[in-house]
Amino acid sequence: MRPHRQLITAVMLTLCVNIAHAQPPQGRGGFPGGPGSFNGRPTGPRISPEDIAFKDGAAQIPDHATYHKLSYRGPEVMIDTFLANLEFVKFTIEGATSDKPQFYFINTKTHRGHPMFAQAAGLPNSRGGGGDQMKGVLVYRPMLTSPGGQPGLYTFEFEPFDQFGYDDVRIAFDLLIDRMPTLKGNLGYYPRDRGINSYQRDKAKFDESDIPVYLDEHLISSDIAYLPLNPAVSFGLLRVMSHEEHPGPREVVIYRSLPNELSRVAGVITEARQTPLSHVNLRAVQDGVPNSFIANASEAATIKPLIGKYVRYATTKDGFEIREADKSEVDAYFKDLRPSKAQVPQRDLSMKQIRRLDDIAFQDSASVGVKAANVGALRRFKFAEGTVPNGSVVPFHFYDEFMKHNGFYSYIADLLKNPDFHSSRETQEAELKKFRSLIKKGKMPETIIAALAELQQSYPEGTSLRCRSSTNNEDLPGFSGAGLYDSRTHKPDEGHLSKSIQQVYASMWNFRAFEEREFYRVDHAMAAMGVLIHENYKDELANGVAVTSDILYQTEANYYLNTQVGEDLVTNPDVESAPEELLLAWYKEDGDRVMQHSNQSADGKPLLSETHLEQLRKYLGQIHGKFAKLYGRSPDDKQFAMEIEFKITKDSQLVIKQARPWVYSQAKQGND
Repeated sequence: MRPHRQLITAVMLTLCVNIAHAQPPQGRGGFPGGPGSFNGRPTGPRISPEDIAFKDGAAQIPDHATYHKLSYRGPEVMIDTFLANLEFVKFTIEGATSDKPQFYFINTKTHRGHPMFAQAAGLPNSRGGGGDQMKGVLVYRPMLTSPGGQPGLYTFEFEPFDQFGYDDVRIAFDLLIDRMPTLKGNLGYYPRDRGINSYQRDKAKFDESDIPVYLDEHLISSDIAYLPLNPAVSFGLLRVMSHEEHPGPREVVIYRSLPNELSRVAGVITEARQTPLSHVNLRAVQDGVPNSFIANASEAATIKPLIGKYVRYATTKDGFEIREADKSEVDAYFKDLRPSKAQVPQRDLSMKQIRRLDDIAFQDSASVGVKAANVGALRRFKFAEGTVPNGSVVPFHFYDEFMKHNGFYSYIADLLKNPDFHSSRETQEAELKKFRSLIKKGKMPETIIAALAELQQSYPEGTSLRCRSSTNNEDLPGFSGAGLYDSRTHKPDEGHLSKSIQQVYASMWNFRAFEEREFYRVDHAMAAMGVLIHENYKDELANGVAVTSDILYQTEANYYLNTQVGEDLVTNPDVESAPEELLLAWYKEDGDRVMQHSNQSADGKPLLSETHLEQLRKYLGQIHGKFAKLYGRSPDDKQFAMEIEFKITKDSQLVIKQARPWVYSQAKQGND
């Protein structure tokens, strides 16, 4: 299909050139018939920029909101294929070299091309290039850094046949800033086609001027200044916070870098680039709150004055918006956000024995948790030996028996009835910490002690065992629960396995997990913890996360991968850690694209070998299709994808250790 589209485009451009050269000679005023004609047809009286109706255009653009009202973004760009899916506003300058040039911003939603606007405004429709009439386009590139260091770069360019030199570009540059003052420090010139020849001829003048020039290679390599990790809109109190502080659910927080753990908040901004596959972002997607990377956010002119105030914070693929909001807007937003009815998670206690993963099926999630059930399902996909961990599962029944044996259900019930417990978040944190300590010191029933000892003895002496949380309120479609609970590695010198199992059980009552269940009105007493156990991996070469759809850049037919060196987890990255970002094509012949190199790689080389890439390409397709069937979804459903966590072991073995549905936000988008 691609060569076919290129052929059509080439034919159309050739026709345009031939038609243009076939026109009779023209003066500076336009086609024969002079002003007030359109290809020789009368257009009516000329309308000045100040009198133009907004449905057709405007003389001034006071802010980006007005720019957005005039702009178009989409596929319907006629022969201007280079503008497809970019946000742009076209403009026309009449009498550019005169003492009183007339500048028109075109309502590009109404008039996609200059000729249609010329007819509506009663303007001549010359082919440009002569200086009197200049026809161009102003493009907004929200993710790129402006010349002034702010998120959001605007570039302007002219029509393909125009050959404007420095003096003409200077006129357009000054007029654009005069008519849209917010462009100051954020505007650059983008010469294209024949304009590149004129730029190269006058390059010395451009270099000495204050006009920033962007060529294709600059736009590709420009610093990313804004990245919407989760497009959404929210309200809350805007605060700059350190990792040691604990934000509340009504706060929009600005961090230098993303913390590994974060309680429920109203919105997230980081000044260091973050990965969309972190636990924090998965929660943002699940909770429907905006999350973005904005370079130097706390010092940005549009953000700094609002710190400490209530704001409306919106993120979209077209940019972000933060404005002051009053408390009534905040209260109205939160009023209906929390579910009105209690939710009871599925809990099946009929499985009373530890089972091997090979005996666990997808349908067993109500007994062992989704994490364990999905790894059991992966074992049945018959991947190469060693790709999926071989282990065992401790079912919910063991957690329930432990809680009853120690009277912990009664303890937590009394705690929930106590008004003092609900008096403050600090009190809740302190009381839950005390409860976790009691769980870690609790007594296991003898039957469970014996069963865990038998499991432990089934592994070779000296084996470290990874004990991974698997609850009935995480890894669900629409509810990730990522990062709420803890997994533990049981080392050979730590004695009985029950010690680590109780630590995993205690994490059921982490404050962040309790707060999340409380917000969604999940019945705490019905929450249950299973434990997935397998040999621990150590000294791995790399670890990563992959999604069976491009959930960040929204490209077609690509998987999205984040990979980092060694044990630096992508889901809980170290401060300032930047993983390798890769778009892995469904089909190798389409080509993979590295969007960002790992900052932990000494030589800058790719972290995954060709063998690993081919394995992932194959397995991700199978995982997507097989789990779509298990979840009753169509593989072509745009709102379904699977997320996996993987490792490359010290022996260069690819291991897929987890699979769960990617959570698609249903939140209202900021550009609605």
